[in-house]
Amino acid sequence: MSGVVIQFRERTRANVSIPMMLWALTMTVVLFIEVVAPSSGITWLGFGVSALLGVYLGWRRRVGAVIVAPLVSWLFAWFPLEIACMIHFGILKGFFVGLLMITFGWIGIGFVEFAWLGMVALLVRAIRGSSGRDAVVIMGPDERP
Repeated sequence: MSGVVIQFRERTRANVSIPMMLWALTMTVVLFIEVVAPSSGITWLGFGVSALLGVYLGWRRRVGAVIVAPLVSWLFAWFPLEIACMIHFGILKGFFVGLLMITFGWIGIGFVEFAWLGMVALLVRAIRGSSGRDAVVIMGPDERP
């Protein structure tokens, strides 16, 4: 009797939930301040914090998490940004401007976050190099592990 066993198992190196949540909270504060009182220093702080997350993701070889990061940031920042727009533009006008800015403006914000995180993470991963392990092991029918 011959049998074929195919085992595919990939385990992640590190959980990125906590760093990504801390980044999303920091970006919420940065974006809140950008709406209420814009300044270039806060903008650079946002890019710096995003670069730190990109370095972390690249170092841990979790570049795929870059795709989810803008969505996580949007989920954290939606309500505070609505409040920030109501503070900046007034209650009624701010409510509607906030809905438009958060819904449609987030396409631009999310793309910038995605692009910046992706560039930094891929650069760090390229500098760090491969893990040194073979990705695929092929064993013949007469070989035992």
